[in-house]
Amino acid sequence: MLSYDLCVITKNADHLGRTHLDVARAALEGGATIIQFRDKTLPGRVLVETARRLRELTRLHRAALIINDRVDIALASDADGVHLGQHDLPISVARGILGPDALIGASATTPPEALAAQQAGASYLGVGPIFPTPSKADAGEAIGLSALSEIRRGVTIPVLAIGGLTCENVPGVIHAGADGIAVISAVAEAPDMAAAAANLLRCVQQARRGRDAQEQPT
Repeated sequence: MLSYDLCVITKNADHLGRTHLDVARAALEGGATIIQFRDKTLPGRVLVETARRLRELTRLHRAALIINDRVDIALASDADGVHLGQHDLPISVARGILGPDALIGASATTPPEALAAQQAGASYLGVGPIFPTPSKADAGEAIGLSALSEIRRGVTIPVLAIGGLTCENVPGVIHAGADGIAVISAVAEAPDMAAAAANLLRCVQQARRGRDAQEQPT
């Protein structure tokens, strides 16, 4: 069964000499349960080659591989699925192409968007940015924990919080209802990427245990 604890979104951190593969390899060593391959600049041939190498890594670590936006790249690399934004291919179309077992994530910032994604067949939601983030220029304004809680109450599929997440604020997003977190720079630009991933995973799991303990009847 797939764990949504920690999704690491890859990037080429050129200023640090790090590639998508470097980021993914370290994240998986640190315990990441999902790798999302995101690059809006690479040509299709390079995307396929990189995605196939990422597929090998994720299989080795028994983690899921999600391709950002590109259903064709997901098919060509035998990835587990795709993550779609509000202006990407409709979820229902992606589901028809990839099949009933594919993982299809959908970005959402409001309860109506979240509910519509669930009804269209999304497997999980990426909700945010929860806090301000420099990692995505197109991320929009931070929505905060109250919006995350409202979205969580309106859907039944897993929710991944994204945007400005650190071990210090992870407990808040987990207690607000997130099933896990998705990060970019928190791992890709950390001095020790594997250690950063492991620490984030530990924080998520500790926060969940604390939340579950509070929810148990006395």
